[in-house]
Amino acid sequence: METQNKERAEELLELINKGRYFTKLKPEPKETNSFTIPLKVSSYNELNLMVSDLLKASIILLNPDAQSLSGFTKNNKVNVMTLLEIALQLLPEDEMELLDDLCKFQQEALL
Repeated sequence: METQNKERAEELLELINKGRYFTKLKPEPKETNSFTIPLKVSSYNELNLMVSDLLKASIILLNPDAQSLSGFTKNNKVNVMTLLEIALQLLPEDEMELLDDLCKFQQEALL
């Protein structure tokens, strides 16, 4: 049983090492357990709009009355498309491929 577990562990490591997985999070060189995530923007203006929409959505969700406050902002409409674009960029596609491979690996182990 121990030999079989060792072989399965080696197969699992081989599976992980042969693919290009765990690519979304980039480790911070001077910090442990700290990562960065690349977020593509075309300009400072786009970055500003993204952050603004995130803040507006958060304020509105935390305080539904915020939409009616006159001092909230001159334009309190949230561009939901911007929020969806951010979410798409943050999805770990390569890691999802690994999960598919791990699922197949487990199914094979059960046979």
